[in-house]
Amino acid sequence: MTETNRFQLGLFGANADGGLAVTTVPERWRATWPDLLALARLADGAGFDFFLPLARWKGFGGTTNARHHSFETLTMAAALATATERMTLFATVHAPFVHPVQAAKAIATIDHASGGRAGLNIVCGWNAPEFAMFGMERTDQPYALGHEWYEVFSRILAGEGPFDFDGAYYKLRGVEGAPLSLQRPRPTVLSAAFSPAGRDFAARTSDHIFTTFVEIADAAATIADVKARGEAAGRPLGVFTACHVVCRPSQDEAEDYYDRIAVREADKGAVEHYMAMKQATSGSHDPSAYTLHAKRFAAGAGTYPLVGTPEHIASELVRIHEAGFNGTAISFVNYLDELPAFINDVLPLLADAGIRR
Repeated sequence: MTETNRFQLGLFGANADGGLAVTTVPERWRATWPDLLALARLADGAGFDFFLPLARWKGFGGTTNARHHSFETLTMAAALATATERMTLFATVHAPFVHPVQAAKAIATIDHASGGRAGLNIVCGWNAPEFAMFGMERTDQPYALGHEWYEVFSRILAGEGPFDFDGAYYKLRGVEGAPLSLQRPRPTVLSAAFSPAGRDFAARTSDHIFTTFVEIADAAATIADVKARGEAAGRPLGVFTACHVVCRPSQDEAEDYYDRIAVREADKGAVEHYMAMKQATSGSHDPSAYTLHAKRFAAGAGTYPLVGTPEHIASELVRIHEAGFNGTAISFVNYLDELPAFINDVLPLLADAGIRR
């Protein structure tokens, strides 16, 4: 990810049915391949900095079984590599499900296919039914496995080898790999986390942490804590977040539509199932988010809402930048229908504010 823009923007979750929205509205995102390809080209041409997918293997039930239909992220990044020119193409990889030797080879392949634009979003998993699909149980020390996974992955792409690895989770002999990635010593690594353990994992493995917040005014404390953990580990750590967008000509129109997708026509069964699993096994959100802002999980997986006019959304993004975030990934109810207005009406305001080219 380049430093071209002071505040970077990416698209989040477009590889999955519904994106981040767990709603029944008929215009909800279907994540067909032609639409996904058109979306990636549109965002790339508009100067978006990165494309960040979800990694999902099971849906969340309810009426829509949201996210059951989703494209695998390593394959998708490779497929988008020659269809785009500028964006970093992340693959979101579950460390427990994808072997680090295979992941290193796949990420290096994407890096070559894209001309040095591959990225890894490493996640350690929280969804128990998905672990069961793979014949596994979720360990109570997910980041211990993640550390070993990352060490093997990064040593391969750094050009070490053959080497042996004798850990608690991986016992490997004669590990090596070629070709190496174009980016040296390896492509950009992102880690999604909110909990203290997750922040420490990001500080020791990643270039950027992808984290959530409840209110912008409270984000500075989270960012300061993350930065301190990065400094303690001897590594600078960028901080990114996620937002979901409903942009309309008037504030009333935007808020009415938001109420429609997140309350009146939310897929309540899927939302309740999703929230219950996240609360039980994931440290991705502040605990208050589940009780105070449940509608955010219907509209955008618990991310921060940007709901209103282009001017309001731009001012909120400026505030997020001023709080200390390096950038944000955004989602829409229907990405391809709604992104053009964001490009035409919001991006120029961010340029006027001096946080994007």
